[in-house]
Amino acid sequence: MIVRLTGKLLEVGEDSVLLEHDGVTYEVLAPAYACGELAARRGQTVTLHTFEYFEGAPGGGNLTPRIVGFASADDRRFFEQFTSVKGIGTRRGLRALVEPAARIARDIEAGDVKGLSRLPGVGPRTAQQIVAELRGKVEAFARGAVGAAPPESALSQAQRDALELLAAWGDSRADARRWLERAAQANPDLAAVEDWVKAAYRVKAGAGA
Repeated sequence: MIVRLTGKLLEVGEDSVLLEHDGVTYEVLAPAYACGELAARRGQTVTLHTFEYFEGAPGGGNLTPRIVGFASADDRRFFEQFTSVKGIGTRRGLRALVEPAARIARDIEAGDVKGLSRLPGVGPRTAQQIVAELRGKVEAFARGAVGAAPPESALSQAQRDALELLAAWGDSRADARRWLERAAQANPDLAAVEDWVKAAYRVKAGAGA
């Protein structure tokens, strides 16, 4: 099974991306929120945390192999739990995740059926099922749900300096922390303050934030 894939990001669609690795181009399915963030990184080298599955009817003899990718291993683990709910398969789960995993996990832990019902393909009945099966099980994902960002004390000095710059330029601190956290998942080795600022703005542009 392919669990991690690194390559040049060639194209980004609404529900999939094309990733070139060693001369081979892979189509990788991805949730909408991840596609929005990845759009700002077209042409760059990215790493996606992946899993594989076969799509189609087993009895029909026409199964198509698919790769599903996420920006972080935590996002992949949340998706695996989310799609363990009865009635939510891989395709339906991908369509539903228009918000980051932390926000959806927060709604699940809060029992916010109305909020979950607004996700594409998730009506009130399915939202109730999600809460019934996952409440109390996704707390670890929900802990980072405030602004989808870590506390400032968890940031490096360069990230804190970048945060101060972003705030000074008019962005909210909550949004800036969220962008820096998402940038860190894709670019953990950044060191310079200006690189963190640029990476945060790429996330902002890609997510439409």
